[in-house]
Amino acid sequence: MLVRCLYASRPIEPLTGPFLDTILEQSRKNNPALGITGLLCVSRDLFIQVIEGGRDEVCELFNAIVRDDRHQQVRLLIYEEITERQFGNWTMAQVNISKLNPAMLLKYFKRAELDPFSASGKATLSLLSDLLATGAVVSHRE
Repeated sequence: MLVRCLYASRPIEPLTGPFLDTILEQSRKNNPALGITGLLCVSRDLFIQVIEGGRDEVCELFNAIVRDDRHQQVRLLIYEEITERQFGNWTMAQVNISKLNPAMLLKYFKRAELDPFSASGKATLSLLSDLLATGAVVSHRE
């Protein structure tokens, strides 16, 4: 059974290039063997990630993220059974959310700022789908 998990969190300290590179490198190394795919959106003070795969694998990965001391305020936005992957082409794709078009943010949020903590999970997932459709993904399948 396939599932999708969407969560948001805040990093303990502002994200830097090397810190983010380490996270992406770990994901791209470990995810293929687990059958995990997804998309990671980052800014200096925010993570939004969607992970897809088998139920056990996704649950174990999410639990590890919750326990990871690099994250705080981890909030589950969506957890659902799916019939097909939406982000299946990437072991872990990346989008820099600090460069989002304000008009796109207003389409899904009450202000032109990304705040998944006060929006519905569906709105946040729709934004990610739009980013995928418009080619805003920074890094493709490894």
